[in-house]
Amino acid sequence: MEHYLKKLESTIREHWNQKALCDYGGDSFTYGDLATYIEMFRLFLKEAGITKRNKIAICARNSARWAISFWSINVNGCVAVPLLAEFHPNSVSALTNHSDSVMLFTETDIWKKLNPEQMPSLKAAINVKDGSLLWHRDEKVGKAWQNREKVFARHHPNGMSADQLSYPTDNMDKLAIINYTSGTTGNPKGVMLTYGAISDTDDFSNNHFPNHPGETIVSMLPMAHMYGLAIEFIHPNVDGVTVYFLGKTPSPTTLLKAMKEVKPYMVVTVPLVMEKIHAKSIKPALEKLHKFFSIPYAKKLIYRLIRRKLLSAFGGRVRCFIMGGASLKPEVEECFCKIQLPFTVGYGMTEACPLLAYEWWKDFVPGSCGKPVHEIRIDSKDPKNIAGEIQARGANITIGYYKNPEANAVAFTDDGWFRTGDLGTMDDEKNIFIRGRIKSMILNSSGQNIYPEELEAVLSGCPSVLESLVVERNGKLVALVYADTPDDMDDETRAGLPEQIRTTANKSLPAYSKINKVELVDTPFEKTPKMSIKRFLYK
Repeated sequence: MEHYLKKLESTIREHWNQKALCDYGGDSFTYGDLATYIEMFRLFLKEAGITKRNKIAICARNSARWAISFWSINVNGCVAVPLLAEFHPNSVSALTNHSDSVMLFTETDIWKKLNPEQMPSLKAAINVKDGSLLWHRDEKVGKAWQNREKVFARHHPNGMSADQLSYPTDNMDKLAIINYTSGTTGNPKGVMLTYGAISDTDDFSNNHFPNHPGETIVSMLPMAHMYGLAIEFIHPNVDGVTVYFLGKTPSPTTLLKAMKEVKPYMVVTVPLVMEKIHAKSIKPALEKLHKFFSIPYAKKLIYRLIRRKLLSAFGGRVRCFIMGGASLKPEVEECFCKIQLPFTVGYGMTEACPLLAYEWWKDFVPGSCGKPVHEIRIDSKDPKNIAGEIQARGANITIGYYKNPEANAVAFTDDGWFRTGDLGTMDDEKNIFIRGRIKSMILNSSGQNIYPEELEAVLSGCPSVLESLVVERNGKLVALVYADTPDDMDDETRAGLPEQIRTTANKSLPAYSKINKVELVDTPFEKTPKMSIKRFLYK
């Protein structure tokens, strides 16, 4: 397994003048520029007296300079602590403090809401956007940052050159990232990932969805989350792929405009994005052309035409759409299979850096989340038919949670397997099928296990249902539904919608898991960066 920093070093040497990191419609930086910033940061650390293994946090929106900040921290042996820009200011302060971060790269509007007194280990705060010093507690660090360009010029009077590169590769077992989860249960935990775990993920990615120097990709997922950080940024960038950052979450129009111009080789996204594209573009087109399906060969031609138009809308060079973070609506998955869209739905979590299961789209089994990346077992007497906890083992798995002995005590089995907390089954071909979360499983009065996610999949196919969440109240199953209710919908139809949805869903559900009541909610459910609903907020 090759170290990803060795690959980055080779790529920088060979593609010095090629664009490496770009803001869509904004700044761009070559691999040579990146090497210069990394070296400047190395010299700054030395002047400031900040040694390897010190933690440095990044809390800002996606940008090329965010990526440069990460590489500068990561290559020079410090521990990167990516924090979501959407975290509440109190959480940002608390996690910066919990991680013992000595520096924070952030934005002015975020910094204004933070309290340095809540972060006693912090020595300085830097503006990601322009590199200005926002605040400092340590004069030595502040002075070193302000003089970093002069120090670089003194050491490299003729500028940086490719033959001066030498990135560390003897640190596979060393801590590289502390990534705080923001899952469906609240209470973020600092997941510790090593350089070896990142290298392992990059190695798997190269073997299963390789890329080539000069290709392009659009980064739309939060890089403070391992899905976006590892698959959309690190893996492509170390191989010579130019990464374009959209910054804030784009509208469908902005997203497709960027895709058309950038022409990515791969699209990494969450199901919700593709479900919206299906609802607004693909489904209406199929309904309009459905009357021609009875004509011989017409259906196949229509599917091919829609597939071609969709791929063209994404730039025409996409080899695969990789979706993760949540399940894809059955109706949408069935449609994508019919039009032969090159898509796959994977399975992962922060603790696996982030991949647990994946399969190339041509071999992907609908309804599954792929095959194991490394070793996976189902804690069940009959893994094929009876759901059990999905447990994993491999070089990509976390070494534990930072300063959290309670969480570490329950994270692994006695024989060393990581407990995912997910329930699933696995067929004879090793395809994994997720049934739900252990914590969300409902045990009814008859002793039957009910998996809310399965009921929600049925609800997603009901008329007007956009999102749903099934909860238990006083022994009854209640479905909370965010529905499509146009302004021109009459009061009688609106009032009858909950019962219509309940009746429709129950036709497809066994007797022990029929829904007792449907309640409409006025706004979409709050979600994690992976677009999973924050279940702990709804009871």
